[in-house]
Amino acid sequence: MIRKHFARALAVAFALMLTAAGQAPSADWTMVGRTFDEQRFSPLSQINDKNVGKLGLAWYADLQTERGMEASPLEIGGVLYNVQPWNIVTAYDAASGKVLWRFDPQVPLKFGKLACCDIVSRGLAAWNGKIYVATLDGRLIALDARSGKPVWSVLTVDNSKNYTITGAPRVYAGKVLIGNGGAEMGVRGYVTAYDAETGKQAWRFFTVPGNPADGFDKTMAMAAKTWTGEWWKAGGGGTVWDSMAYDPALRLVYIGVGNGSPWAQTFRSPGGGDNLFLASIVALNVDSGEYVWHYQTTPGEEWDYTATQQMILADLRIGGRLRKVLMQAPKNGFFYVLDRRTGELLSAKATVPINWASGIDMKTGRPIENPAVRYGKVPVMVSPGAGGAHNFNPMAYSPRTGLVYVPVSETYMAYAAADSFDPAKPGLGTSFSGYDAERKKIAEYADAHSRGWLSARNPVTQKEVWRTPDEQKGSGGVLVTAGNLVFQGNIGTTFAAYRADTGAKVWQMPVQQVPIAAPITYMIDGVQYIAVNAGWGGGLAHVERSNYAKLFIGKPRLLVFKLGGNAKLPPMPKESIEVPELAPPPKLTAGADVVAKGEQLYGQNCALCHGVAARGGVKDLRHMSPQTHADFLAIVLGGKRAANGMASFADVITPDQAEAVHQYLVARANQDWDAPK
Repeated sequence: MIRKHFARALAVAFALMLTAAGQAPSADWTMVGRTFDEQRFSPLSQINDKNVGKLGLAWYADLQTERGMEASPLEIGGVLYNVQPWNIVTAYDAASGKVLWRFDPQVPLKFGKLACCDIVSRGLAAWNGKIYVATLDGRLIALDARSGKPVWSVLTVDNSKNYTITGAPRVYAGKVLIGNGGAEMGVRGYVTAYDAETGKQAWRFFTVPGNPADGFDKTMAMAAKTWTGEWWKAGGGGTVWDSMAYDPALRLVYIGVGNGSPWAQTFRSPGGGDNLFLASIVALNVDSGEYVWHYQTTPGEEWDYTATQQMILADLRIGGRLRKVLMQAPKNGFFYVLDRRTGELLSAKATVPINWASGIDMKTGRPIENPAVRYGKVPVMVSPGAGGAHNFNPMAYSPRTGLVYVPVSETYMAYAAADSFDPAKPGLGTSFSGYDAERKKIAEYADAHSRGWLSARNPVTQKEVWRTPDEQKGSGGVLVTAGNLVFQGNIGTTFAAYRADTGAKVWQMPVQQVPIAAPITYMIDGVQYIAVNAGWGGGLAHVERSNYAKLFIGKPRLLVFKLGGNAKLPPMPKESIEVPELAPPPKLTAGADVVAKGEQLYGQNCALCHGVAARGGVKDLRHMSPQTHADFLAIVLGGKRAANGMASFADVITPDQAEAVHQYLVARANQDWDAPK
């Protein structure tokens, strides 16, 4: 039975969400970033820097998944709403953890192979008694918040194309907004607004121009001037796969636009050009969806430098003036402060060591680009790599300290263009094989210099105030509270709290997993809780090369803490705390020509999830068990592990090609057997 006060509290909470200020009730967490400005700041202070040492586990829920958990839950009127891979939504009593209802949208497992960076979901939306979930196969579903039963459902994409959705919907001015993913698979990006009550489409804004033969409106005509060749045949990319923000006073929606499709500009737009609106922040009118302004962070991007990372709105005093600003730390390594009324660039500074640009020209707003990073067939080292200096893992802003807390990574990657590209066979247009000496040198440098830390940044002065180093890159999103605390999950399988003003670590608890999602906080009956999803996976686990073989983790869970909490996690499974006795890989039986073909096919179809040269990734395929070797074709072609996200590739590669990939992996396992063991 749902808590007695639930119906009343739910009505109050949703009514408050509709206020012009867009401020959530102080006790609840009713939007993915808590408020329209996406600050991820809570005014709750019962848990503070003086008593956080008494923080303990209140309750936990095992999650039926082995994949990445990137969502921040919602908490409304004593009910906590959570979403996990395959877009399964569960409502819990937020104080006790009792399950109230569960909804499974039954996403077809075949969509698992289209999600470039795991089958994750990054959150839910809520409005007027409804919970909204976007599914991997492109549906937007409204659920009754009390029962979990569907109210309406609409397909937001063309399923004949390679679209997916991993982002959280947002509700602004009575409209539900949702973007999509698939820029690695040859799609054209857009964001759509639907009536929150009925699901009827209100407007749609495309982020890149389509086929000129279909005609352009004024905005797309402007954008098309920055493209060359026949870009529309390859989709163009520019998907809005994550962040949005909203200023109700200005009635402006801000969307972050992603990378190009394909990555390599030589195939996408062979004559160069800025390729609007790739890697851009775009302001739209919330009522009509009409373009208002844009700022492009990476003109002509070809490194997967998305600008889809979180945008935070705040009012800052800069140069003696109170400015309404938008702040973003996208993948490309810079931290930007813009005037959110006009899009004027106010400042931009690098957050990590980078080599693709030496700075930003403040007269033009354009990066001072290093021409050496415009890659051809010979691999070049570029920093940041495709995982970015800052990825999906949300940052937070405290109006109390005036600091932005950013989880950042120093990364390096080898980029090279493919020999050819066929728009009918979507892909990246890049190569992950050949030039072994160059790749080895870049990989060794990346291994020696890749790292991560939590950075506290003053957005007015663009100075780093403090940092807390991590063992390696991969730590989670951030929550900041009025209790002078910053909470973050760590790559070292702990959950920690830091003083927001100094960065001193004041509490830490082992949690058997990596909480990569951003935490939330809420209060029920005078008790403050902290909640976070813990489940390793997602972009950094996929595309960045690191020694994650040493990462021993338990079951993904939703973890909820309070002062004096005394719940205990069960012991770690034996296989999670002991290095398994690995069986030697089978002997290589194929010839060099088969292995070479397998290497090429692996780079085209597998490297994005399983790591370049089969090092690391979501599953390190050099370490396959004898049973996995025996089941290889059943897994790759038969979909034997589709429920875990490994969908069948039978429509992409032939049995002979799958066996060539297998033989390549056998060769790699034998080459590296002594090193990784």
